Amino acid sequence: MLGSRQPARRKGPLRRLVGWLLRWMWRIVFWGAIILAVWVLAYRWINPPTTYHMKAEAARLGGVQYEWVDTDAVAPVFLRSVVAAEDADFCVHSGVDWSAIQQALSEGARRGGSTISQQTVKNAFLWQGRSWVRKGLEVMITPFADWVWGKDRMLEIYVNIIEYDTGVFGIQAAARHHYGVDASDLNRVQAGRLAAVLPNPRGYQAVNPSAFIRDRAASIIAGSDMIRRDGRSDCFED
Repeated sequence: MLGSRQPARRKGPLRRLVGWLLRWMWRIVFWGAIILAVWVLAYRWINPPTTYHMKAEAARLGGVQYEWVDTDAVAPVFLRSVVAAEDADFCVHSGVDWSAIQQALSEGARRGGSTISQQTVKNAFLWQGRSWVRKGLEVMITPFADWVWGKDRMLEIYVNIIEYDTGVFGIQAAARHHYGVDASDLNRVQAGRLAAVLPNPRGYQAVNPSAFIRDRAASIIAGSDMIRRDGRSDCFED
């Protein structure tokens, strides 16, 4: 009959299943983002008790060396050396150095593009290894963490959770492990050499270093003086 309504077509079981999966996927993404945001925010005041990499190394080695120390108790020359070595524009960018990433991509990922902020986020919340998934998460989380924490806190977390030798995490444990001193007592040469091994802490030696590490350390120390003079250390130094 004219004007009669056609009965609504019922969705097939496959379409219902797909719809159900999509709804649950978005719920998982939404609540995952909320949990991650709260986790990042918490580290503004709470020191990371451990990381995924520390746990993995502790399981592999039967334990790790890790002791937190506030940056007030770290030799300023070491903080400057780390920034000079790993990310001289740390105080300038907002967490991600897009020009460095673009250059890394154009060179076929033969070189790194990670800032100190990105490395901190990777170590604090993600996993080691190279993958586009991890890198994507890193790039998404880093600007938020950089904004929430500020540069002082970002650098403090960084120097406390990175690895300086096999199973040695944090600058206090590293200073004692390598030189038998507290992080506050590191001299210029020790600071430069510890910063010099960071790209490959298991392959390079801060004690009895190779000629390459000695030269790199000397360059880093000179760079630490330069960023102090030109103001690129102002965001974490008084």
